Amino acid sequence: MRQRIVVGVSGSPGSLAALHRAAAEARERNAELYAVLAWQLPGGGLGGRATYGAAVLRECREAAVEDLRTLLDGAFAVRRPGVALSGLAVRGEPGAVLVEAAGSADGLLVVGAGSRGRWLPALRPSVARYCLAHAVCPVLAVPPNPLEAELAAVQGHSWTLPPMTGERRR
Repeated sequence: MRQRIVVGVSGSPGSLAALHRAAAEARERNAELYAVLAWQLPGGGLGGRATYGAAVLRECREAAVEDLRTLLDGAFAVRRPGVALSGLAVRGEPGAVLVEAAGSADGLLVVGAGSRGRWLPALRPSVARYCLAHAVCPVLAVPPNPLEAELAAVQGHSWTLPPMTGERRR
């Protein structure tokens, strides 16, 4: 049986970096690559306390599968992963879903360890920390690209251009 490499994807820059790193690890190890997207009901973890009908559950699952397809198509639009790739959309908390998907000790779990800002840690537990604490297999936490912080700073900045004066020269 070939080694299994599981990677968590969410569409964040950190998860996309983890996806590409996992693909490289899978190529190097001649392993199978499993991209896992954890999804939750509307309202996140609290959504599980409400009663949803079968139609809502089906719509949420189908939306998660479509999101995963879109993420994988976008991530590998330029260069295919070069290994067997399977996508799994699983309902649940991301950390627990990834640890369960990784399963046995002979695999590898790859997660993004991106920065989460000042306030987010209090609101949402770190998926990477959960995986490091609970997985039975090795966990590779891919650090954020240094350009991510610069991009976030630029995106949050308001830019104004000076007024145009004079005529345009040819």
